[in-house]
Amino acid sequence: MNVEARHIVIEGRVQGVFFRASAEARARELGLAGWVRNRDDGRVEAHAEGPQASLLEFVEWCRQGPPAAQVTRVVAQPARPQGLQSFSIR
Repeated sequence: MNVEARHIVIEGRVQGVFFRASAEARARELGLAGWVRNRDDGRVEAHAEGPQASLLEFVEWCRQGPPAAQVTRVVAQPARPQGLQSFSIR
């Protein structure tokens, strides 16, 4: 399997709206490994790795997020796979 990775930063109303838990669930559904965490500046940051099609679907999900989120901007950049085995909240 060809593993790719993306570093993703999500801006908007994305903290206190179950964004991390929802992202973790979606990533696991897509078979991705990685992590998601809140940043001190109010944004959410994630690293995801797995098949390209699943990554693209996850990035698209991040553009909406869970129902209470109001995403205003998503920046997804190629990253180096870290060989992670699961997806977690940090």
